[in-house]
Amino acid sequence: MVRDGDASRRRLLAAATEEFASHGLAGARVDRIAAAAEVNKQQMYAWFGSKDGLFDAVFAAQLDRIVDAVPFTADDLPGYAVDLYDSYLTDPEIIRLVGWNRLERVPVGDLLAGHGALTDPKRAALERAQRDGVVVDGIAPDVVYAMVIGIAGSWSPLSGTVTAAPEDDEDDHDRRRTALRETVARAFSPARP
Repeated sequence: MVRDGDASRRRLLAAATEEFASHGLAGARVDRIAAAAEVNKQQMYAWFGSKDGLFDAVFAAQLDRIVDAVPFTADDLPGYAVDLYDSYLTDPEIIRLVGWNRLERVPVGDLLAGHGALTDPKRAALERAQRDGVVVDGIAPDVVYAMVIGIAGSWSPLSGTVTAAPEDDEDDHDRRRTALRETVARAFSPARP
């Protein structure tokens, strides 16, 4: 059933992404993942060791994808927040996986501990932006980053109030983007004389 190894791994990661985003780690079924990817379970276990290992690979791939899809720009935090909003509309899997990871694996603390290759450059960029007077100082860079992510996720699939959908009226999307841009700018841009 396994065809080309790289293509099979890609199919497996795609099927696992969908399964884990929909059902979480506990609710995901290896049989469904293997069937959707057209690979056998033994091959999956050979590649990833376990269902947990597969979840880790999916989570890491999604983090890499969001970093590539929404490049971090400390000099334009409002634009970054808006770009995240848009990415959650088009690719909601990442935010769902974040939610499942938080619920099932890392209930407290730094969700991205162990992913320093992704977070360290952002922290360093925020430190530079603070030194350059582009981002307010007096707030730790990791706190700035966490707050921007939180604000950007106001209408994400994990929202406690309203979850935006791609088919929402474009005026609603524009209103939300404007609110995000203005809120992040007001919160993190130094006051201008």
